[in-house]
Amino acid sequence: MGSSQGSALSTNVAEFVDKPSARGEVFLVDCLPTYVKELIAGGAAGAFSKTAVAPLERVKILLQTRTEGFQSLGVFRCLKKLLKHEGILGFYKGNGASVLRIVPYAALHFMTYEQYRCWILNNYSVLGTGPFIDLLAGSAAGGTAVLCTYPLDLARTKLAYQVMDKKATFRNGASSYHVQLQPQYHGIKDVFRSVYREGGIHALYRGVGPTLIGILPYAGLKFYIYEELKRHVPEEHQKSIIMRLSCGALAGLFGQTFTYPLDVVRRQMQIQSLQPLNQGSHLRYRSTVEGLTTIIRNQGWRQLFAGLSINYLKVMIVKYSFAPNCFAWPFFDNCVFGKIFDKQVFYSRQDEEYPCFIKFLQFS
Repeated sequence: MGSSQGSALSTNVAEFVDKPSARGEVFLVDCLPTYVKELIAGGAAGAFSKTAVAPLERVKILLQTRTEGFQSLGVFRCLKKLLKHEGILGFYKGNGASVLRIVPYAALHFMTYEQYRCWILNNYSVLGTGPFIDLLAGSAAGGTAVLCTYPLDLARTKLAYQVMDKKATFRNGASSYHVQLQPQYHGIKDVFRSVYREGGIHALYRGVGPTLIGILPYAGLKFYIYEELKRHVPEEHQKSIIMRLSCGALAGLFGQTFTYPLDVVRRQMQIQSLQPLNQGSHLRYRSTVEGLTTIIRNQGWRQLFAGLSINYLKVMIVKYSFAPNCFAWPFFDNCVFGKIFDKQVFYSRQDEEYPCFIKFLQFS
């Protein structure tokens, strides 16, 4: 009974969507260039997933930068403390910059990946079409996206690092932690203005070194491992949305774990100007190697993986938030995106194997 109703509903909606085409009507979306459709579909998915895990991302930054009053706490105690002192909105401090960044970052990553891949295939056909091409194209696309959007990432970190306490102290049992007053940024524009005044364009790219060193192998490994995992999936399951989400999540986790120490160095370099020079645990890092060695020497090797568990939680949240909706995918695909965003746009233009929104979720 339920199956027949579902089939009838799908048929009715499909007929409804088909009617405008039969009458020769043209919608605005039909006139949009392919890359604009990719921007809409992928950017919306990336922004949504980033906002969904914003509270965890805020806590991760506080743990990575050893923010006073938080460095010795776990994830849930950090969330509780933020809620107490900054309220619900405190969970989303800096998320505006994060969303502004993830949309162009994901879009640039996706579109330049396709361009780099085609360029490599056309100019270096001897390399074939295997996973190695995906590794090269993914790495180049990742580096391009980072360079174009890095100032927004810097602003996101600086805004998230600022912890305001109405009582001016954090209390943890019998001990109290005085929160050092930091330069108060009142938004993204204020961050850009202040940072540029301090050191010009160069200051807006503070920490970009470890970022590039990390993003290139991370992006490449993620694409490569995804391809390898997919090879071991039975052919009858390779079109499954759940299976591709799982492969993408595992590939992303592997890449994140491998490059995570570089992410910690990046975060600490980004907020160095907000910390006193005499604070021994936060010496000025002049290079990525110096940052790694200084953190190990002064903060311990475990600090290189501070907050890593949050990355695992984020992947689970995003995956299982979207999983229930995936069961409605055939209906959604045939009745909506099959007409509004034709499949050659919604899927990868090469082989229709990668749903566009899955690619963008991986970048978040």
